[in-house]
Amino acid sequence: MSSLLFPGVLSRRSLSVALSPIAAAGQRAARLAAEGRSIIALTSGEPDFDTPQAIKDAASVALAQGQTKYTPTAGTAALRGGVARDYATRHGLDYEAGNVIVSNGGKQVIYLAFAAVLDEGDEVIVPAPYWPTFPDSVRVNGGVAKVVETRAADGFKLTAAALRRAITPRTKWLILNSPGNPTGAVYEAGELAELAEVLREAPHVLVLWDELYEQIWFGPDAPAHLLKVAPDLRDRTLIVGGVSKTFAMTGWRIGWGIGPAPLIHAFEAVQSQVSSGPSSVGQAAALAGLQGRSEGFVQHARGAYARRAGKVVAGLGRVPGLTVTEPRGSFFAWVGVAGLLGRLRPDGRPLQTDGDVVDWLLESEGVAVVPGAAYGLSPYFRLSFAASDAHIEEAIVRIGRAVEALSAVPAEQEAAA
Repeated sequence: MSSLLFPGVLSRRSLSVALSPIAAAGQRAARLAAEGRSIIALTSGEPDFDTPQAIKDAASVALAQGQTKYTPTAGTAALRGGVARDYATRHGLDYEAGNVIVSNGGKQVIYLAFAAVLDEGDEVIVPAPYWPTFPDSVRVNGGVAKVVETRAADGFKLTAAALRRAITPRTKWLILNSPGNPTGAVYEAGELAELAEVLREAPHVLVLWDELYEQIWFGPDAPAHLLKVAPDLRDRTLIVGGVSKTFAMTGWRIGWGIGPAPLIHAFEAVQSQVSSGPSSVGQAAALAGLQGRSEGFVQHARGAYARRAGKVVAGLGRVPGLTVTEPRGSFFAWVGVAGLLGRLRPDGRPLQTDGDVVDWLLESEGVAVVPGAAYGLSPYFRLSFAASDAHIEEAIVRIGRAVEALSAVPAEQEAAA
């Protein structure tokens, strides 16, 4: 039997990336569930709600009208215009359709940003903890992911001082994600203003402003927007958005980038060779969401996520050894496990890393979460509360039992070590 996988076939770029650790964790949980285990999978950033009926109806109408052909590479004129109008209405940002590209999800927009801009060895500043796609997409496009760890004391947000230290002449992009995945952090206007001051000192740096979770927030007011705080950065900022999280449309694969027309034109050229235009039916459905046909759903979902966030913070906050960062948006909880490291499982094996903790939760109680190492910062795990209240409540009970089953290292053994 022949194989192409002999040494030297795969590129260094392809070998520098791996299957998404989030997908890997989900697959492992699915295998155990298929074997008959009772598994609560809190790994995926996917709303547990169905796509609103009005959006599905719009897709049905598009099908009935024969909207099943190729679409323009950068997206339909209707959706590009709809995105521009939506940002004008909600944020007061004046964009035209020519400033918008529609892609197969926000992840593809991020890939286009690096494919169109990075040359070999160019740097991208990636605050950690990060969504794993960020550094891997940089690497696969020949760039260098310059990871900058953030601190709990700063709310896991990049500071102006850390940004200033990280910028070099080879820096091409800064990634900012608010509300954030995996921490649920939200940048305040004052924090963005401080970052903007640093960026003004480095006019060669572009900003990738990822706001996929922009309509999932838990405070009294919507999160601050970078370009409302620093409108002078508009000509070097790419906004990445989409419908996956807001309208529970993950499978429809529609996201967009908004930015300077020359940048969008470069993205269009790359996309024309990568995938061509996105789904015609998906774009018609996304437009219906932006036209306000599902505003009630957005508010309902936001309230549900806020309620679940409260359950997680309160429930896991009572578990000895765990610390929970209160999320301000998105649907993730960032849980510290430093207090569990060194403790022993019933079989005598010590928990030495956040990966060990995650393995123990899955093996002992069937709760699947993702280790912090996957997001570039340990020792933590990410828990998605895009799940039913019942599953959240049961998961909290199970995690408590799993921790209670651990024992401390005997004092004499610890002294000997």
